[in-house]
This record gives sequence, C-alpha cells and structure tokens, in this order.
Amino acid sequence: MRGFVSESKTRAGWITLPFDYTFPGRFTRVRTMKMGKMGRRWAAVILMSAMVAFSSDVAQLGAQFKTRTDVVARGAKKKNAASKKATAKFGARADALLGAGPASKGEWGLLVTDAESGEILYEQNADKYFVPASNMKLFSTALALAKLGPDFRFHTTLETRGAISNEGVLSGDVALVGRGDPNLSNRRFPYQLKEEFDGPPEKVLAELADALVAKGVKEISGDAIGDDSYFPRERYPNGWEIDDMVWEYGAAISSIVVDDNTVTLTLTPGEQAGSPVQALVSPATPDFTVENNVVTSAAEVKSDLTLKREPGANLVVVKGTLPAKGTPRKLVLAIEEPAQHAAATLQRLLEARGVKVGGAAKARHEQAEVPGDPTVLAEHVSVPLGDSVKLVNKISQNLHTEMLLRTVARQNGTWNTPDDLMKTPAEFYAAAGIAPGDVIQTDASGLSRHDLVTPRAIVTLLSFAQKQTWFVPYYESLPVAGVDGTLEDRMKNTPAAGRIHAKTGSVEHVRTISGFAETPSGRRLIFSFLSNNQGGKGHEAADALTGLCVAMIEEFNVTPKKRDSKQKQPR
Repeated sequence: MRGFVSESKTRAGWITLPFDYTFPGRFTRVRTMKMGKMGRRWAAVILMSAMVAFSSDVAQLGAQFKTRTDVVARGAKKKNAASKKATAKFGARADALLGAGPASKGEWGLLVTDAESGEILYEQNADKYFVPASNMKLFSTALALAKLGPDFRFHTTLETRGAISNEGVLSGDVALVGRGDPNLSNRRFPYQLKEEFDGPPEKVLAELADALVAKGVKEISGDAIGDDSYFPRERYPNGWEIDDMVWEYGAAISSIVVDDNTVTLTLTPGEQAGSPVQALVSPATPDFTVENNVVTSAAEVKSDLTLKREPGANLVVVKGTLPAKGTPRKLVLAIEEPAQHAAATLQRLLEARGVKVGGAAKARHEQAEVPGDPTVLAEHVSVPLGDSVKLVNKISQNLHTEMLLRTVARQNGTWNTPDDLMKTPAEFYAAAGIAPGDVIQTDASGLSRHDLVTPRAIVTLLSFAQKQTWFVPYYESLPVAGVDGTLEDRMKNTPAAGRIHAKTGSVEHVRTISGFAETPSGRRLIFSFLSNNQGGKGHEAADALTGLCVAMIEEFNVTPKKRDSKQKQPR
C-alpha cells in the first residue's frame, strides 16, 4: 500500500519519508497495567529520583553537559558595583512583596539570570523542590519541539480490512485510527492573540465522513470503531485528583482526541421562577446521562449550581438554581472513554449522511495480530507541531501536552509502565544540562500534584532552549504579559506589559511563572518564580508574582553585552 509523506530532520536538511500507517507494535497485544503495580512502581521511581539527586556524581555527565556546578560557578563571578546595587534593590523589593500578608505563609523559589552571560542576578531557594503546576509544560513542549521538530504533523485515518462493492457496501468495519493529534476539533490555526473556532466541534470527523461518502460508500456491514491503540491505555497519570476528571482540564488521555475529549452541558433557565431548566448535552455522547435537578429561581437571585459525577459512573447529577430569563450556563465536561465517544460520533455523522451502519459503535484499545495491511479510506493531516505547541502554552492546554509527551515516546515503540514513559524526557533533560534529580515528573502538563522541579532546572532548560534551532516557535508560544494567553489580563499598565514572555501555572495552593523578560535597554533575562503552600484567596500570590516581574524589569534594566551572533533569537 502506498503511504502519504511525512517529514524528518537530518543534519543536511529536511527529507521526505513515506508515512507508516501500520505503526510498530500496532498488531500485537499490549500488556495492561494493574493499578496496584502502578502505585508501587511510581513510589519506587520517586524514591530512586530522590536518591539520585543526593548520590549521583555530577561529573559523570561529561564535559558536554552544563551541570548545576557550572551554573553556580558562572553566577559566583565577581559582580561590579552596578550589578550588586541592582541585585540589592531587587532583593529588597522581593522581601517586601513576599514577607507580608498571606504570601508570607507560603514557600517561594526565585532565580533570575542574564540570558547572555548566564550570570545569576538573584536567587532564593533555587535548588529546592516546588510543585510547578503548568510550568511543567515548558519541559514537555521543549521536548516535543526538540525530538519531533516544528514541522511534524499527525496523521489520523479512516481504515478498513474490507472491500467496497459496486453497490457501495463496505464489507467489514470502518475504524477511526488516532495517532496522537490533539486538534481534531474546530479550532482555527495559527493562534493569533486568542482562541478562535469555525464550524461544529466534530468538524474534522465530519470531513472524514464526507470523504468516505465521496468514495461511494452507502452501507457498512460491520462496526464503527474508535481505535486508540497507538498509545497504551492510561487515561489518567499519577497525581491527578478525582475532581479533575469531571472537567475539561482533566479530560482522559487517548491517542484519539475529538474536541479535547469534552462535551458541553448547556443549562437554560425558564421565563418564570419555578419553571424547569432545560439541559442539553452537545455533541451527544454515550459516555454519560444527565440527571437534571436544576430549577428556575427569581430573576434577582444569583445562580447556585453543583455538579457531581462519581469516577467511572455513567450518571452526572446537576442541581441548584438559575435566575429567570438569565443567560444559559455552559459547563464543559470531560468524557472518560474517548475512543468510544469518537466511534459514536463517527457513526452518527455517517448515518446523518445516509450511510447505514449495520454494527455498533465500539472502542478498540488493543490490536490482535492480523496478517496484511488495512486500507486507508480517508486521512486528516494536522497543522504543524509549532502551531500546536503555541496553542498549548498560550491557553495552557493540559490534554494536548500529555499527547505531545506520548507522541515523542511512541517514536521508539510502546511502553508498559509510567516508569518507562518517563525515561523519554529524563534523557532529554540530561542533554539540556539539568542536574540529576532536579525534575521529578509524573505527567506532562503539570496537573499532577506529584511533579517536583527546582527553579534552577527551569532556568537551565530555558537557557538551553534559546540556543536551539527550534527556539523561535518555542519563544513565540509563551503568553505575553498584558497581551495574550493566560497573561492577557495580567500586568497591564505596568512596565512589565509586553516584556514578560512566560508560562503561568496554577493548581490548588500553587502559583508559578517562568520564562523570559525583555528589559527596555534590550537585556534579556531568564527567570523562574515558584510559590507553593499558598493560602489566602489565590490572588495574593498572583499579585506578588506580578510585583516580582515589575521589579525585575525595573531593577535589572541595564545595557547588555553584545549578543553571540550564533544564538537564535525570535523574529
């Protein structure tokens, strides 16, 4: 069977290779993981990582790695009087910001360096562990760009092992085969300032259904299958919480992702108090049913809603009140069985186009060994990885980040345990010069509360990234203060607006921000500000982070040394 073309980077440039639809290991059974074993293995890997942090001889990494010792040595160089004064002034402002109010009760890790020289301008607890929240995405998106390249594209196909008769009958099943594309949705690319949409959420699947109809298919004798066997089945990484799994930010992981593996529950209040509230799930899904106990309240009463779904349950219970004549309330809910949902959506789209499906919608998580190759009936090729990464970091998309890590790992075959999966980024971090044990990782997105990093690990990663050929799309993927992404509404009308290009992070009791600062004088800084164990109302830590960014821009605003011409700068 003739394949489509994918691109691969070599030292000499870009070459084209035939795309292999029959990915390695696809037609062999994958051993499933037992939860008890997973827990023991994760405990073991965390213990071992901690041991490595204390016992590994950093010198064994070799001269090609920039170890923590090297970084500290550079930062320890004698500072001139102006540099000392800037550090003292920034330190005083940092102490004032972090030493009062609710922010003082938490833990803080700070590190600021000069991007050109590597000089350490300020540090506080830079070698301590912190839960990074979505700052973990800095590691995962760098890994994806480094290993796959900005021009990498995902391939999603409709396949069959049957044949199409002259009468348009497909004898056999039709399978939607996912290979990790996170954007089977209606998003517009490239991302520019904000997220934009065009058409229905299942737009890509509708296009594949149209392509099948264009081949003359009028009937399918078998099943509509969602095949997510490209990734071993592991819907939720270690450290995600039960509540996460209900909402869009905690959607289940699968090599098939249709509209972020979510559906929207729209609740529409009535015209008068006491009238029923209408509940509509779109698109329709077999993943759950809704028990609607919401009623319309008087117009002046604030809405009061609660939603409950037990893990693995098919019932979602929503109760409370919505004010009469009020705006419909939309709740974006995660589905737990993405392949099954995709199969049901495909079947519905085919039947809407007049194609009769004789079988049922089914999920396929493993492939039995079958001789011969399937026939590709239709294909969707994704946007370039550089565009996908920009969306990930701008809006902090958790599920997409998990897809990127697994796609990188899948280039070397399947894995059987989370331990095996995490060997892929560990090798990359060592090559980037991150000290052993400075990153303890259990997911790609930072939603896991078991992730731990040091501020120095983040700064080392960003310093490494700015010297790579993929730095431009990486840098451009970061939110800009007061402009777009998760920083759109932060630091407006401050000296930091437009000058902070950084990734934010937020989970319960955690607020973080790390990235690059461009001072008015043209100096580039690399920084990581991590806070854990934060109480208060949440905004206090975020306000302190804003204050640190402003202080950094103002106090370290000096004319930089001449930049290395070999260093890759953003356009």
